Amino acid sequence: MLQKVVRSAIIDAPLARVWEVLRDFNSHDQWHDVVDRSRIEHGEPSSRVGCVRSFTLKDGNRIREQLLGLSDSEHRSTYCILDATVPLKRYVATVTLKPVTDGDRTFWHWESSFEAPPGREAELRAMVAKDVYEAGFANLRRYLAHVVPAEAGTQGIPAREVRLSRYGGPEQLEVMASTAAPPGPGEVRIRQDAIGINFLDVYLRRGWMPALLPLPGVPGMEAAGTIVDVGSGVAGLLPGDPVAYLCPQPGAYRSTRTLDARHVVRLPQHVSADTAAALLLKGITADYLLHDLGRIVPGTRLLVHAAAGGVGSLLCPWAARLGATVVGTVSTEAKARIAREQGCAHVIVAREGRFAEAVQALCGGADVIVDGLGAAAVDENLAAADRRGHWISLGQASGPLPPLDPDRLLHKSLSFSRPVVFDYVATPRELQERAGRVWSALADGTLSAPRIERFALAAAAAAHARLESRASTGSLVLVP
Repeated sequence: MLQKVVRSAIIDAPLARVWEVLRDFNSHDQWHDVVDRSRIEHGEPSSRVGCVRSFTLKDGNRIREQLLGLSDSEHRSTYCILDATVPLKRYVATVTLKPVTDGDRTFWHWESSFEAPPGREAELRAMVAKDVYEAGFANLRRYLAHVVPAEAGTQGIPAREVRLSRYGGPEQLEVMASTAAPPGPGEVRIRQDAIGINFLDVYLRRGWMPALLPLPGVPGMEAAGTIVDVGSGVAGLLPGDPVAYLCPQPGAYRSTRTLDARHVVRLPQHVSADTAAALLLKGITADYLLHDLGRIVPGTRLLVHAAAGGVGSLLCPWAARLGATVVGTVSTEAKARIAREQGCAHVIVAREGRFAEAVQALCGGADVIVDGLGAAAVDENLAAADRRGHWISLGQASGPLPPLDPDRLLHKSLSFSRPVVFDYVATPRELQERAGRVWSALADGTLSAPRIERFALAAAAAAHARLESRASTGSLVLVP
């Protein structure tokens, strides 16, 4: 007869933090007292469905378990025992996490079913319930409660980072232990609460900009958190300050980071860390596109590709508030609804990459085009532009742009830009001013709080896959 054990508990930690630990199928020897040592067989990643962990308990028993399922969206994992020296037959267990809004805590549900030898049912049910599940809840609480004090002084702080050792797909992103060095002159050390994910990170991971991210390297250009300590010569920033940063050197995919204070801004009270991580780079990009390059005024006809995406979801409502006629392209009807809600006067569902004819019919051509599509959209962009139009190439989701023949611009007296955000925040004053405009636009309702999809730091590969699928809307962040 199948036995069943069910236990639940509340963990005083954010769901993303708890999930980061539990989704690692080989982490239990770090936090569960009953486990002595563990390894994943054949060197497979510890979050790959099908991997097998072989571990020894402190009482000498040995167990081999296989990961049967893992869902980052449902925060659920399922595993089974393949063989063991404890008499648990046909053992299958599932761990499920859910958020508790009261205090940003986590509800952890753990259940299993198994067969037991006749006469030992009660004994083995008690062992699983108390020694494994209930003890596991207590062990994880203690593990998560360990916080490195801010008075770390001249010591490095243990941290975790997502490292890229080979260019390629999302599977090349691996979580590893690291250390955040103490801040030197002009530097701050930040314990990060949220890390922004951008298509630039994808380009770096693919190896399209090797000079910017030599291997091995840590991706990520922005994050938000709390200052741990500051180096000499730093003015205006103190330990305990909530801050965000936008840094031209990659390295944000870390739980704690030390960097130049000139890239850091203090957060106003109304801006949370995850909102800042989702907004800063994209919001500043929208700011310079509208005010510096696009020079948007009432009546400007603005064409925005990926209008429901990270930058598009900020650019469209801000441009509409400035009086522009915004035309957005999207890939699905669901995204079309979002784009309309965000200020697009016209939305084109361009499933096959065709939009120029519709743009001409709707508004007579675009004065400004903001293009994150890249290679696949070149001909259509040229056809969609009106005379004296300005084409801004912001990204290359469909592949790098081919060399552009200037004579192709001559037909309509077009101009072309290929901007980089960091040149528009080259000084601390520029960064402060542009960030201030973004926070103000959020406060006065020009920008709504962004749609955010949160992933644990250990799930960076899943987050990249989600971004590349073009199924996401809004912004993605990693939560250490």
